[in-house]
Formats: sequence, structure tokens, C-alpha cells
Amino acid sequence: MDASAAIATNGLTRSFPSGVAVDDVTFSLPAGEVLALLGPNGAGKTTTVRLLDGVLQPDRGSARVLGLDPFTQGHEVRQRTGVLTENAGLDDRLTARENLLASARLRGWRGPAAGRTVMELLERFEMADRADDLTQGFSTGQRKRIALARSLLGDPELLFLDEPTAGLDPTATRDVAELIRTLTEGDGRTVVLATHFLAEAGALADRMAVLHRGRLVAFGRPDELAADLWAGMGAEVTLDAMADGPMIAALRAVDGVLDASPSASGAALRIRDRSVLPALSQAVVAAGGRLYGLSGQPPSLEDVYYEIEQRAQADHLAAIASNGVQP
Repeated sequence: MDASAAIATNGLTRSFPSGVAVDDVTFSLPAGEVLALLGPNGAGKTTTVRLLDGVLQPDRGSARVLGLDPFTQGHEVRQRTGVLTENAGLDDRLTARENLLASARLRGWRGPAAGRTVMELLERFEMADRADDLTQGFSTGQRKRIALARSLLGDPELLFLDEPTAGLDPTATRDVAELIRTLTEGDGRTVVLATHFLAEAGALADRMAVLHRGRLVAFGRPDELAADLWAGMGAEVTLDAMADGPMIAALRAVDGVLDASPSASGAALRIRDRSVLPALSQAVVAAGGRLYGLSGQPPSLEDVYYEIEQRAQADHLAAIASNGVQP
């Protein structure tokens, strides 16, 4: 286990009466990076976060979080981390200010310094004008803002954000995602973002971890995982019409083109790398085509995730079939 990592796990496993939620999970996350913990509902994301923050005990396996054992030093871990749960968990009998002050007192803060910090956080999240309003009347997006502010009490080194935009409308989702971006850029903070919303993960994450039925089926940087999944990269040729047979043949003849097929905008290709693009433009012109655009398209985090998920599901069904059990 890497002692210098912000998070390191080895064989982490946790079961419930309903089944295994986290199954033999091992990974190491360097400090200062954003990890997208991905998977469908029920994949084990929330259980993993609760294990790492010391809220749950594992059945077996081990973990180190900021050099501490969350299972025996959970209080110390939680003093140095911040958590945003899917449910904001606010006390509706209290105002926004009182909710944050209550959390500050639980961390041992007292006096004017706690009050100043609370107001600074409310201002940062554009909720200072609602500081003395009961949270009962807040929208879901406003509640998420208060919960995000609470997660930063104590300026934590590590943030666990569990489904931070769940239940939000598109405008609130965009606003909260932008707030999260400000937390993850430029301050060296380590972040674990557990989500099944791939757009926000793709915009924020340095690495991705994909859970499937509690097992870690992929871990790494999206571009590195893509290199393991596919040869080359995608490219799009935009023409005045869908590419015909002779044009497709001309494109396939270019050195470094792995595949080419017609598309709505012209032609979709898989190429060795970006160095092939100039030769492609020359081939289009030589074949008499009108070229309106040419772009390399590296696989997105969404592309990588869906391919990993499909392969994991196929492996799961194959394992069931080999055991003679109906899925």
C-alpha cells in the first residue's frame, strides 16, 4: 500500500444482508487529484465513501486516508476531510448560519472565529443574504450550496462529494458543478467525486474508478484506459455530403487510417494519432471532395466509461452462464 497517497486501499470489502456492496477493492490515489468514482446506482460508490471516511467498518481489507486508518482513527480522518452526502442533511429547524455553526461546534470551534468562517463560506457560496433564513424553505439547489459550504469547514485536505448534483434541475446542476470546479482547481485539494452523472465527472476528474456490482473494474486516467480499450483515436471529416464509396476508399488508403465509414456529416474514422490529419485533408481534396472540417476526437470519459461498463456486464453474464445459472 502506497503510504504517500492521499487514499490507498487493499482488498476493501463490505457486505450487507442484501449482498456484497464493495468487493475486494484496491487502488491508490495521489494527493491533489480529483477521482471520479463511477458506476450505476447500487454499484457500491456510497459504501466506498463511507468506508473511507470511517463511518462504516469493512468485513476485510484495509485503507489509509491521509496516512490514517479510517477504521481505527475515524475521528481524526473526519477532522481533516469534508463530506457532501446525496442528502444535504440540514436541520430544517435551524437557519443556514445555525446549521454551519452547529457543524463547526462539533469540530470543536467556538467564539467569533467560527462565526467569521461561517459567514465567509456563506458569502463564497452566494448564500450570505439567506444566512438567517430557516433552511426548511430553501430549494434543493440552495440546500446543496449550504451543504457544500459545510463540507469546507476546517479547510479540509480531502473532500468526499457523494452524488453532489442528484435531484437538481439543469440550472442548479450547472451552478453546483461550477462551484465544485472552484473547489478542485488550483488549491491542491484531493477530491473523490462519487457520481453517475458523467458530464460533471468528465469536466473535473484526473482519474476515474469504475465500480460494477461492488468490484473495481477499471482505475486510471481516462486517456490511459482508452489506450487499453481501443487502437488509435477517433476523427471526423466534415464534407458537403455523406462520403460515398470512392471517398471512403481514398480515406482508408491514407497511412495511419485504421477504419473509415460514412457519417451524417461526411465520414467517421479511427486513426493512429493526430499526425495523420494533414494527410487526410490532402486525400479529400485529391479525391475531389469539399472539406469543411477535420478534427481528431480522443475518447471522452463518457466513451471510456460506457465501454468499460458494457465489458463488465458482458463478463458478468458470461460468468453466470458458465455456472449454469439464469441471469
